[in-house]
Amino acid sequence: MIKVLIVDDEKPICDLIDLNLSASGYHCTSVQNGLDAIDKVEKEAFDLILLDIMLPGADGYDVIEYIRPLKIPVIFITAKHEVKDRVKGLKLGADDYLVKPFDVVELVARVEAVLRRYNKTDKLLTAGDIVVDVDARRVLRGGKQVILTNKEFGLLVLFMQNKNVALFREALYEKVWEDEYIGDSRTLDLHVQRLRKKLGWEHNLVAVYKVGYRLEVPE
Repeated sequence: MIKVLIVDDEKPICDLIDLNLSASGYHCTSVQNGLDAIDKVEKEAFDLILLDIMLPGADGYDVIEYIRPLKIPVIFITAKHEVKDRVKGLKLGADDYLVKPFDVVELVARVEAVLRRYNKTDKLLTAGDIVVDVDARRVLRGGKQVILTNKEFGLLVLFMQNKNVALFREALYEKVWEDEYIGDSRTLDLHVQRLRKKLGWEHNLVAVYKVGYRLEVPE
């Protein structure tokens, strides 16, 4: 399982990130102090660090300089939004830079993108009796192959990477269709209905009022 270290002095933000990444299948550890972050990476192996800049003990810039020899991917998540701050963070070795407040779906997408760059992504996604081999683009239900269209497969991967997270219609449409969402949800709704039927997810893939859809699976 992919291990993520979350470093932010605001515990509610740590908890929010932990909740959403854990629902997507990541194992998360949180600390609220820069020195505690350094202690953690010295004792445990992590695949990715989500790092705030303004931290007690040692700030994010100090932390990334200290851990640079370990070659752990780092995404800065910070309220410092000026261009000079982004440039400094990237020059220090950060792989990405996300400004608060952030959208959870965007955070998960950026995490996945950085992990892919380092070949650290999980190749199989699972939910109940559904198994998805992302590289082979193969879907199994109870061990039997399920044939999906490209759009259905794209939606399925998004839902399984964001289990128990409400996903906005706009985000689903724009990511899978790669086009701007203009308010007509009939195409998206039809594909979701077909996924429900093919995967037996009539009670798992639920509509969220005024938001979109959520894949509900046991933790």
